[in-house]
Amino acid sequence: MKGVRLTHIGGPTVLIEVGGWRLLTDPTFDPPGRRYFFGWGTTSRKLAGPAIAAHDLPPIDAVLLSHDHHGDNLDPAGRALLPSAGVVVTTASGARRLGGSARGLGPWETTRLQAPERPAIEVTATPCRHGPPLSHPIVGDVIGFALRWDGQEDGVLWISGDTVLYDGVREVADRLDVDTALLHLGGVRFGVSGPVRYTMTARDAVELCGLVRPRTAIPIHYEGWKHFRQGREAIEAELAAAPQDVRERFRWLPIGVAIDLAA
Repeated sequence: MKGVRLTHIGGPTVLIEVGGWRLLTDPTFDPPGRRYFFGWGTTSRKLAGPAIAAHDLPPIDAVLLSHDHHGDNLDPAGRALLPSAGVVVTTASGARRLGGSARGLGPWETTRLQAPERPAIEVTATPCRHGPPLSHPIVGDVIGFALRWDGQEDGVLWISGDTVLYDGVREVADRLDVDTALLHLGGVRFGVSGPVRYTMTARDAVELCGLVRPRTAIPIHYEGWKHFRQGREAIEAELAAAPQDVRERFRWLPIGVAIDLAA
């Protein structure tokens, strides 16, 4: 995927630069130490701050917000950044809550980002289920994003969003050719709900990549929070046992460093 630069700022937050566009995923810029409440007795503490402060970012053209109602995907400092972004693309329910320039999408709905002298970017929402079956009334709406623009040769840039592995996510393999996948991992779990997971584990990621077969799979959303139960070490241990064809697709981004995907 030529001409794409990614900077993993921490957690789910990635700066995507392509064709003159600057897109930011799930802004989280609070300092560490605060405890956040996720509803139904679930809480977590932030363990690490962002590698780049919000005030040190370049101007942001659009925010791709998988959901607005959990602090590990949109914290107060990230929320304060939204009015300065040109567009916020998020869930339909999130757009109603945020107002302003927010555009709401349901699964497989599409919007376009357009600006003079830049390639238009087609943003398609992909399905997410942020927990076990029947958990939607508790966890709410979440979406992922598939980004398509002229000049892509081997498929879209896909951001999975906070989701477990289920048939809606597997549908991506049937509907999209994926060049690069940013996968929200971490195996999120809370003590109050026992072994139930709310995001993918490394094992889920291996299975998913065997189906979607992206050229590059990049883990994000695996560090910086107490409720992320699978960090890089655990993910790498799982990848070591994965089929070679899958294992070789994974690439780690150093936190806070801009990386050209073609490099």
